[in-house]
Amino acid sequence: MLKRKRIREKGKIKLSRYFQNLKEGDKVSIVRDLSVKAGFPKSIQGRTGEVEGKRGNCYIIKVKTGKADKKFIIHPVHLKRVNS
Repeated sequence: MLKRKRIREKGKIKLSRYFQNLKEGDKVSIVRDLSVKAGFPKSIQGRTGEVEGKRGNCYIIKVKTGKADKKFIIHPVHLKRVNS
């Protein structure tokens, strides 16, 4: 679980991650950016999901938790594209 940023990253929000564009079907990893308030539970930190669509500035991410698939609406600051 992330509790603090590294010293060289403090106070910074990478604008390329803030305004990144993702397509439907892209695989993404969920990594909380601590300088921006996250709107999702801490239990999905570090999980991998798939982009299902876009709602406003945020993306709908489908994450498999146990047996069920759950959908979360997450801002792109907290998402990293996974090359597969």
